[in-house]
Amino acid sequence: MGQKREIIDAAKPKMEKAFAHFEEEIAAVKAGKASPNVLNGVMVESYGAQMPVNQVASVTVPDARTILIQPWDKTLLAAIEKAIINSNLGMTPSNNGETIRLNVPPLTEERRKELMKQIKAEAESARVSIRNVRREAIEAIKKAIKADGLPEDVAKDGEEEVQKIVDGYSKKIDEVLAVKEKEIMTV
Repeated sequence: MGQKREIIDAAKPKMEKAFAHFEEEIAAVKAGKASPNVLNGVMVESYGAQMPVNQVASVTVPDARTILIQPWDKTLLAAIEKAIINSNLGMTPSNNGETIRLNVPPLTEERRKELMKQIKAEAESARVSIRNVRREAIEAIKKAIKADGLPEDVAKDGEEEVQKIVDGYSKKIDEVLAVKEKEIMTV
């Protein structure tokens, strides 16, 4: 009985991690509005190490179409600018010697469709990760039946419980996806 609980308790954080990763990826998808999250995946060469932009500079959004980056060390301006250009964000940085300004272009219909494909792919990737965790948990429960004599009815309850957790995450993914979809498609 305790073994079933251990297996399920080990699966939950893995599923949560997959969902949290999905949320981070979705947050980084820009929907035509300026957001500091757009820079989450941009890494800057700083003092011999790769660091996220928000750890070497202040990132603010002065208005709906502008992201302002103020490096704490002005010598990093060129490195930040280069990292943004190489990141395929689709924005050209404007460097005035003190700050870097990014103007967020309005989304074209084609770009909206690309973003929709991207977020749906992220959702599917998260679902696959969660299903893999479910499969591992169910395999562990089945092994416990054979190896440790876990009663089959207890194992069946465990499998159902794991499936309920998976269904809960699936619903959360759908909700996050629906919100982001609406954000992207709103002109």
